[in-house]
Amino acid sequence: MLMTPILTQAQTKEDSVLQVATLDKVVEYALVHQPAVQQAAADEEIADKVIKGKLADWFPQINFAANYQRNIDLQTSVIGGNPIRFGVNNTSSLQFTGIQNIFNRDVLLAASSASKVRILASQNTSRSKIDVVVDITKAFYDVLATAQQVKVSDESIARLEESLASAYSRYTAGVADKTDYKRATILLGNAKAERKANSEALIFKQQYLKALMGYPLKQDLPIQYDTVQMENEVPLDTLQQMNYTEHIDYKILFTQRELQNANIKYSYWGFLPSLNAFGAYNLNYQNNEFGELYQQKFPYSYVGATLAFPIFQGGKRTARVQEEKWRGKRLDLSLIDLQNNLSAEYTRALASYKSNLLAFLTQKENVGLAEEVYQVIHLQYRNGIRPYLDVTVAESDLRTTRINYFNALYQVLASKMDVQRALGQINY
Repeated sequence: MLMTPILTQAQTKEDSVLQVATLDKVVEYALVHQPAVQQAAADEEIADKVIKGKLADWFPQINFAANYQRNIDLQTSVIGGNPIRFGVNNTSSLQFTGIQNIFNRDVLLAASSASKVRILASQNTSRSKIDVVVDITKAFYDVLATAQQVKVSDESIARLEESLASAYSRYTAGVADKTDYKRATILLGNAKAERKANSEALIFKQQYLKALMGYPLKQDLPIQYDTVQMENEVPLDTLQQMNYTEHIDYKILFTQRELQNANIKYSYWGFLPSLNAFGAYNLNYQNNEFGELYQQKFPYSYVGATLAFPIFQGGKRTARVQEEKWRGKRLDLSLIDLQNNLSAEYTRALASYKSNLLAFLTQKENVGLAEEVYQVIHLQYRNGIRPYLDVTVAESDLRTTRINYFNALYQVLASKMDVQRALGQINY
């Protein structure tokens, strides 16, 4: 029992961090801990409780009230020229009342639109999750791209240090002049400066990813990835046709349009009467002496019904009907506008994907060529066939090509997410 709090705290801390941060685990973590998702889930619960509160008006409304009154000066009436006092000094009453709505347009609206309100709340939660997944995935790829730039810079620095040592040895041996090792020194300094800039950018991007996840900022996030697996995820069917009804934004707007139809009906119901039944049971107590007030009760009860029919309200109801109809027309236009925007978004995302795919395939091929060129030129330089300038150019080409390859890989995967988002294929 004494160890329970410690074990619970340790378990909570373990659950709040990831031991291995693959993309799937990062997304899974964000869907549980991201504040925007939690807020959407809270809004869904709030909508459910509001509906239950509205529907509660269909049930009988039973109330109890107790009252005590001390009459200091009794009421006086003059009868036949004689003043006569009425009543007693102490009165009290206990009242039980009940009301049952039979027809009430507010309650009828709640009953007819409850399912649509729940659907809309659920769709808003889904959209929050989709947005989080897309943002998290892109941020994850951005971190990987920057991390690869740091890795490429480390490899480039190692090669440049080796080249610098070789150039300096050739200079001291009198084989080459000092410009070669000076060029090597300049390239090495530039590579170290670039690595420093990428390292600082990586820190920010890691913190940004943690913030998007709802991850503790001071905890380590051990990112793990498989480049081969990511390359296998690049292909996408570019011949898919757009289906607007699958997109979450269209679903939400369509549900809002259906709720607006309910509002139009509600405005028409303003011409109908409201009907409710009521009843009450009262216990009255009267006595001049407070101590004997509750010795004798005088009960009375009644039941009845109220039919309220609005006859004329200056055209207010007609104006309200027209207002709700125009709101419905406006939502119809919003649906058309959304279809156009979704079509444009899909076209843009698909064009970006195709462009990034071509860049990826080109850079993938260029990496092998750049490595081969560098190895050949570096070997020729060591044998005195090529000048050191060719080595620097080959080194720069190799570093740039490797960085471009990783950037192209992550950009094509990010653009694939945009295409799937536009097609409505990301669902949670």
